[in-house]
Amino acid sequence: MPLSVGSLVRGVIIAASLALVGTAQAAWPERTVTLVVPFTAGGITDVLARSIAERLQAALKQPFIVENLPGGAGVVAAEHVLRAPPDGYTLLFTPIFQITMAPFTHKVSFDPIKDFRPVAAIAASPFVITVSAGVPANNLAEFIAYVKAQPGKIPFGSAGTGSLTHVSSAVFLKSAGLDMIHVPYKGVGQAFTDLLGGQISMLSASPVEVKPYLGSGKVKPLAVTGTARSKQLPGVPTVAETLKSPPVITINGLVAPARVPQEVIETLSREIIAAEKSPDFVDRIDKLGAEPIVSTPAEFAAIIAKDTALWRDAVRDLGLKPQ
Repeated sequence: MPLSVGSLVRGVIIAASLALVGTAQAAWPERTVTLVVPFTAGGITDVLARSIAERLQAALKQPFIVENLPGGAGVVAAEHVLRAPPDGYTLLFTPIFQITMAPFTHKVSFDPIKDFRPVAAIAASPFVITVSAGVPANNLAEFIAYVKAQPGKIPFGSAGTGSLTHVSSAVFLKSAGLDMIHVPYKGVGQAFTDLLGGQISMLSASPVEVKPYLGSGKVKPLAVTGTARSKQLPGVPTVAETLKSPPVITINGLVAPARVPQEVIETLSREIIAAEKSPDFVDRIDKLGAEPIVSTPAEFAAIIAKDTALWRDAVRDLGLKPQ
């Protein structure tokens, strides 16, 4: 018996409705997910991002890749992610400092609390005050005396103005009452090249960034900026063992644009928490000289809010101006 026109129309409507339902219920991710890192390859943030990408790819059965997008002390990467469609396929893996401090040191178009959704904190790490081999100082006290004898003449490097490598140095210099010349680079790798060559005398970097150069005999780690000595450099004292200075610690984590769907945040959070409870993953982070942090999105949001207030006050105290 031939179908009526009404039956055909109803059939088309039902088929279209089923197709829409199938599309709406499609599980994320269905294609490649990009984790944007605001630094060149090789630093602790890049290494952590690649470790998380590897875990997420294995768990969610889709490619997770890392895109290095340095510049503007993290601002370039942050604004790139916010310009992308808020569908969960472009995310930002960063030291939260790069977004929480940016509004106070750079002219930016975003609010770190309103425009990003926290996913998970991954790891915390201190920095290491490191000097070139040619500097006539073998401990922090000697270095302080060396710089004080030549105010405004000795250069130090950073991964860029307003970067944590810059601010961790600035905190130390202010605590010690030192005057040095700031030389900003586009990444910590370039800064290390000049530190090894003696073009700059000091650089503050993470333990994982410092360790590969220790065997060269061209650099000397003098102090760690954390509250305790680093497991990776147990023989290196903290800055606080020599002078009164606030600790500087970076927390790396994953954030998404604010309008990314809740189910994407929940999926990522679940898989990252599972990874951070894995002994081999914890061991991997520990070998980087970092401390794993297991956090929910809400807990990470609280960390970001606290960090924003901290750096607002620090920028004011250090007298840094927006670039």
